[in-house]
Amino acid sequence: MASNMESIELDALDLALLTQLQLDASESNQDLARRVHISPPTCLRRVKRLRDAGLIERQIAILDSDRIAQHMGHGLTAIVEITLDRQGQDAAEEFERRVAQDAAVQQCYRVSPGPDFILVVHATDMPAYLALAQRLFTSDANVRNVKAFFSIKRAKFEPRLPLVRTPRS
Repeated sequence: MASNMESIELDALDLALLTQLQLDASESNQDLARRVHISPPTCLRRVKRLRDAGLIERQIAILDSDRIAQHMGHGLTAIVEITLDRQGQDAAEEFERRVAQDAAVQQCYRVSPGPDFILVVHATDMPAYLALAQRLFTSDANVRNVKAFFSIKRAKFEPRLPLVRTPRS
């Protein structure tokens, strides 16, 4: 994330740029500028401003899981509910820090009501999931309950945020 985050007002051009970048961040500056109908220097300056403000966290490649599976196997995706014994701020932050460092954890959400956390984890197979469960859950005395749901099919995966303006009160 950008270290020099600033607060900025977003206009229609900023939203158009962010929308296009969510669709394909690998486009050249010239192609991006053409898509949003501005000059390349203006485009470059605007994107830098959005990045410096921290609105663009990072740019990544999204891999096609089915094509990767042809080379490496599908693996297991699990959605895991975690309930902590002690739910104070320090205990929750410590658990969050620990799981966020593990490469098998793809997503971590602190939620309410219900469990304290929902994790999306990926493991190569059931023994790898067991090792992950031992490492992250069983060995943590503060984890009271773990409930895992194993994905049998991913019907949708979309990392884009909807950029629709909502009226402020």
